[in-house]
Amino acid sequence: MSFFRVYSPLLICCFLAFTSLARQGAYIDSLEQELQNKQPDTARVRLLTSLANSYMLVNFNKSLQYAREAVALADNTEDSQSRLRANRDMALVYMLGGDFTSALSHEKIALQIADEEKDSTEIGLSYSNIGNYYYELGVYDESYYYLTRAYSILSQGDVTREDSVLMNIALHNVGRVFKEMGQYETALQHLRLSQQTSIKLKDDEGRPYALDELGDVMIRQGKYDSALTYLQQALDEINNFIRKDPETLVKELRTKTLIKIAKAYMFKKEFDSALAFYDSAYQLHEFTNNQFGIAEVELGRGTVFLAQENFVEAENHFDIALEIAHRINARVLEINCYTQMTQLWEKKGDHKTALAYYKKFNSLNDSLFSQEMQQKLFRDQLRFATESRDVQIQALTKMEEFRRTEIKRQEFIRNVLVVVMALSVILLVTVYRSGQRRKRINTLLLQHQEEMEKRSIELEQLNQVKDKFFSIISHDLRSPINALAGLLDLLDKGAIASDELPMAIKELRVRFNHTRTLLNNLLDWTLLQMDKINLQPAKISLKNLANENIELIRSTQTKQVNFINTIPTEAIAFADSNTINLVIRNLISNALKFTNEGGEIKLTAEENRDHWVVAVSDNGVGIKPEVLNMLFDKINPYSTRGTANEKGTGLGLILCKEFVEKNNGKIWVESTLGEGSTFWFSVPKA
Repeated sequence: MSFFRVYSPLLICCFLAFTSLARQGAYIDSLEQELQNKQPDTARVRLLTSLANSYMLVNFNKSLQYAREAVALADNTEDSQSRLRANRDMALVYMLGGDFTSALSHEKIALQIADEEKDSTEIGLSYSNIGNYYYELGVYDESYYYLTRAYSILSQGDVTREDSVLMNIALHNVGRVFKEMGQYETALQHLRLSQQTSIKLKDDEGRPYALDELGDVMIRQGKYDSALTYLQQALDEINNFIRKDPETLVKELRTKTLIKIAKAYMFKKEFDSALAFYDSAYQLHEFTNNQFGIAEVELGRGTVFLAQENFVEAENHFDIALEIAHRINARVLEINCYTQMTQLWEKKGDHKTALAYYKKFNSLNDSLFSQEMQQKLFRDQLRFATESRDVQIQALTKMEEFRRTEIKRQEFIRNVLVVVMALSVILLVTVYRSGQRRKRINTLLLQHQEEMEKRSIELEQLNQVKDKFFSIISHDLRSPINALAGLLDLLDKGAIASDELPMAIKELRVRFNHTRTLLNNLLDWTLLQMDKINLQPAKISLKNLANENIELIRSTQTKQVNFINTIPTEAIAFADSNTINLVIRNLISNALKFTNEGGEIKLTAEENRDHWVVAVSDNGVGIKPEVLNMLFDKINPYSTRGTANEKGTGLGLILCKEFVEKNNGKIWVESTLGEGSTFWFSVPKA
């Protein structure tokens, strides 16, 4: 989307209206001449902001000077529009210079003014701008929050074409957030939808921005030829805009596209082409003194030289990029610098210096992509996706108000009928019938109230389950993956001695098995919650299912546990094979987790009327009595570490319970602390 139009569309419209004069060089002179004349402060603010915008892509320092004068003068006026415009323009100038922290500060002032004026379009625009500044600073949870709030605010009431364009820009930039979080498919969905919307709105400036971002996603997916196709299309459209209007602010996108093209050529190992495109981008950024852009180019140049093993040139460029990134608080750029510095010193054989840069990378990366930020992002995503639920709650509230009104009306009718009853026997009958009708209505209303309360409890439980699920995704799944990556990195660097290698491989296998089990359970749980699991009952051999899972788990386990399967061959159940297979696997894995080295796990089955009752027993550590009732609680699942410090989430037992019940069976547990546990489940006989 048009990066500049996001920040100040009204201002840019004014600017573009005078581009013909700007090309002649007379417009700026006329503004500066008019500035010498005495005039009201509000008119003077407008002149200063016009000059700031006219110099924006011509002389950055001049633009910054006039923007600062406009803010200082506007702050001394009582004209809210002048103050809003001046602060928003100041933010825009800082953004062009790569100072996103200062840009954010001034845009928040603009938001405060817009809130006071209760101007929904200006409020939505400020939320969108703030979201973009947070995006550039790498604070993605805040960015997502402000962008989705912008979309919601702009969608209320009568939506103008300008509102629609701004909503589409917010949608586009939400896609950019997902891109940075590594959720590429979700990012592509948002970006392609935004591209289609730009076409429908005939928003020509939106197309090159969408093509540019689509190209960036392709680069991150390793599809470099596809990336170059998108990026070249974007560059062609940008150049067409510039030929029509040399002063168009769309030309700022050109430097971003040039950098992305350079990256694609670098990954294709076409280094001369990469450096040529970086040089072109550098010249443009140097002209406007865009510090962020200069740092980005220097980092890219260093990456190319590093790939060519020209370590001296690579280090020089990395040092420049790192100094600028640190100075302007560009945290994502700083992380990328630390990453490249780590690789540089690794290749030079200085592992101590490489480790120092890696620690800096790890510290900043952990703060940027913290568990808390991930959880907040998921919560915000859930809020944005479930706004319809709020509408439903509002409807229920209106129905409650109707109930109260109806009760009051019925009380009035009752009083009237009591008076009339004394006058006529006929009316006595009428009163009786009316009373019966009132009871029926009150009964219905009471039932409705109970239904409302039930629905409210269900909604709350659903939210709790979803919150737990997102917590598992953001922490329990991310943590083992990070641990695996760290261990693999140590192996790759040769930081693990040969005598430590068997232990490392053992640890790697344990972590891999845990992660695989967790991922499978998460996928099954998701399908279950979406009602996507279709049971297909058939005759199944419980003994064969048990043997298959024992062989699978035995091949990957490291505790040397003895497995015994005494389930009779005649134990044939009528149930869904896939879900019962998952139940058996999870129960065996759970038993293994709490069994000591060299322990024993035994599977048996008993015939009970029309069911087979399967038991998975272990001679492990057992379960505390107070914990037994918590094992199948899907709202607050219980989990503890195993005998080899294995981690769990409690999700496996919840899945077992739901799958057993869906197959018309029951599940329960018996345990003695220090002696072991037995999990029982029943399944219909064939």
